[in-house]
Amino acid sequence: MTDPIADMLTRIRNAVTARHDSTTMPVSNLKLAIARILKEEGFVGDFEVVREGAHRNLRIWLTYSGRKEPVLTGLKRVSKPGLRVYAKSAEMPQVRGGLGTAIVSTSQGVMTARQARRLNLGGEVLCQVW
Repeated sequence: MTDPIADMLTRIRNAVTARHDSTTMPVSNLKLAIARILKEEGFVGDFEVVREGAHRNLRIWLTYSGRKEPVLTGLKRVSKPGLRVYAKSAEMPQVRGGLGTAIVSTSQGVMTARQARRLNLGGEVLCQVW
């Protein structure tokens, strides 16, 4: 697999489309950081690391409103292995006029674009969520 972050976003996108309660994927520290941000921003319900035999997997519980309408409506991978996208603190992207969030990898760790702008940090724009 050349892009594990794109795989993670695709698994979440497919699970939301199929109206599943949760989705599972191989775990990594970067995926855990992204899942933490998704939970803090209210896009997913919860996440946990599950041991299945010798492997560890990340299970993400999805959130739905009212009549099984997903809270998470869109995910987009911005920086890809073939074309990395970086942004300075003043140029951090705004997603859907502030309704969404951009997830950025900075020298201080993975955080939202809002937090990076507040801390005056630039970094690699990993993905956009709305």
